[in-house]
Amino acid sequence: MPATPPASASLRGAARGGSVNIVGAVCNQGALLVTTAVIARFLGKTALGEYALGLAVLAIVGIVGLFGFQMTLTRFVATHLADSDYGRLRGTIRLGVGFSVGLSTGLAIGVAIFAAPIASLLHDPSFAGDLRLVALALPAATIRDACLAAVQGWRTQRAFAVITWIYEPLTRLVLTVLALALGLGIHGAFVAIPIGAWTAALLAATILLRRVRQTPPATPVFRAGAIFNFSTISLGTGLASVGLIWADVLMLGAMSTTDSVGIYNVSTRLVNLAVFVMVPINAAFAPQFAHLLHRQQLDSLNHIYTAATTWILRLSLPAFVLLIIFPGELLQIFGTGYGVGAAVTVILSIGQLVNAGTGPCGTLLNMGGKVGLNTINNVAVLVLNIALNLWLIPRHGIIGAAVAWSLSLTLVNLARVIELRVILHAMPFGVSTVRSLAAAAAAAAAGLAIRLAVPGQMEQVVLGVIAIAVVYLICQLTFGLDQEDKSLVTGLVRRA
Repeated sequence: MPATPPASASLRGAARGGSVNIVGAVCNQGALLVTTAVIARFLGKTALGEYALGLAVLAIVGIVGLFGFQMTLTRFVATHLADSDYGRLRGTIRLGVGFSVGLSTGLAIGVAIFAAPIASLLHDPSFAGDLRLVALALPAATIRDACLAAVQGWRTQRAFAVITWIYEPLTRLVLTVLALALGLGIHGAFVAIPIGAWTAALLAATILLRRVRQTPPATPVFRAGAIFNFSTISLGTGLASVGLIWADVLMLGAMSTTDSVGIYNVSTRLVNLAVFVMVPINAAFAPQFAHLLHRQQLDSLNHIYTAATTWILRLSLPAFVLLIIFPGELLQIFGTGYGVGAAVTVILSIGQLVNAGTGPCGTLLNMGGKVGLNTINNVAVLVLNIALNLWLIPRHGIIGAAVAWSLSLTLVNLARVIELRVILHAMPFGVSTVRSLAAAAAAAAAGLAIRLAVPGQMEQVVLGVIAIAVVYLICQLTFGLDQEDKSLVTGLVRRA
């Protein structure tokens, strides 16, 4: 069925933003992978585990400090711009940025004061000093995220991609390598975190200020009730979502060894590479969802939801095939001693495959004003994940943590798909989904044949990558593109 004109226009707009985001995501994941590999090879599993715990604290406390304003600012700025309501636009930005920065500063002080007890809880007293460096980065991370979330309300992704996914991770990587070269060890790697965060925050604030100055002047109007209602519910959603991502890391740190956290982090980093397109595509489509829902263009919304899911799955499947067939060989990138994470890599890949196949379902629920429902989903699955970790980690270690995470992620995404079907009559699946899965099956057969027929691990991986990529691409080209795909490609070409 051909896409309606509004859907085609939204698809082209999302594609233009998505192209920038995808380039940024490639840089981001590449920088994170190299940073992880450098720490793993030069400092070992224990140091890498400590670094992962620091990032977990930064993510979880940071989402509390942001207080749900990341999603709130994007949604309200997009709707106020659609209505040309510049008074409420200015009031929303001032309220959201000001409140979240104040809250995150208070939380950062608390983390710094209680750094020693937190480090003891994680069985690593030496972690306290590094935890204070993480606290120093907390307000900066909030300024960066709040300002860039507001900028995304203009339906542009460039600033978000360049600062969050290119500038900051590359800056952190360069500073980390420099610190290790100077012999500063893991403490030097932690120093790189606040430096990167504060310089990124300065850039983000400058860009937002420029955007606001370009809008017509108006007296700020504050809708504190509506804004805080939405942000409070978004906080629950975001906290549960981030908790689902990082709870296993923190629980492994508390219930196992720092070495186990390091191995688990390596597997997680590899699997995240497979879905590197998901966050940028979600970010590109979020303001499009908000715009179409605000105008009640539900047919167009369904088209772009399906198209977004198709492209997430289409771009992720070759990496999933590679991870499932060659997990142990890929882990050797990080040095010796990480091969025990092969089973973890496969289990995590299955959970992320379901995540990719259900598309931006959580983003669509949030943009549709169903943040309360999404919060219930996320809180329920976080409770399930914690319960499963408490049960499985003491018995099975990192494999138990992987099973708990994958099962939880699968259940929450299936629940979201059912809810979207009932509420908005939207489905993420289409004919292109079946075609992509068929292409992945053919590529998997080719990769498995290489593994069985070719001796030598390095030769298997190199030839396997080539075979998987070639077979998958040939199958996709044979199947052709749908109308929604052509609209996205048109947007990408115009962007180029």
